[in-house]
Amino acid sequence: MEKKKGKDRQALLVVDVQQGLFEREIPIYQAERVLANINRLIGRARKTAAPVIFIQHSNDGTLKKNSREWQLHPAIQPLPGETRIYKLEANAFLGTPLEEELNKRGVGEVVVCGLVTHGCVKATTLGAIEKGFRTVLAGDAHSNFSRDAAKLIAKWNRELGGKGAEILNSQEVVFSGM
Repeated sequence: MEKKKGKDRQALLVVDVQQGLFEREIPIYQAERVLANINRLIGRARKTAAPVIFIQHSNDGTLKKNSREWQLHPAIQPLPGETRIYKLEANAFLGTPLEEELNKRGVGEVVVCGLVTHGCVKATTLGAIEKGFRTVLAGDAHSNFSRDAAKLIAKWNRELGGKGAEILNSQEVVFSGM
């Protein structure tokens, strides 16, 4: 898949890594490994000055805006000046300034990671593809709180790969400099 014309930069989208999702009855599958993989991606993106964009979902349930549960997980924290996008829809491109932020920074490729696999990660990955961004899904840096978590991760890695996302393990994701 070609990058958006004239747009060479990459950005990392960290989707919904929020405290409330780690406190459900069924725990996030392989939470520590996923958090470590996301943090490695964040570190590598920052080293090359690739924008890191933190996305937070809010709803009337577990993730009420500004509640403790809505906050980002303590292991995943933005640096001053890094962008946060607040959303109400599963697809982070709907009703938010995400596309505008990416275009303003000359981004042609996004790397997606976060929570939850079959919800907001899937929807945001599809949204990026639909908007014409070259899209990489870090296949070992997203998860969910389902009893079938491993099957869902494998299924959506396969299906999103079939819809145009490049599926890479976090170790394989390379951020190039500005």
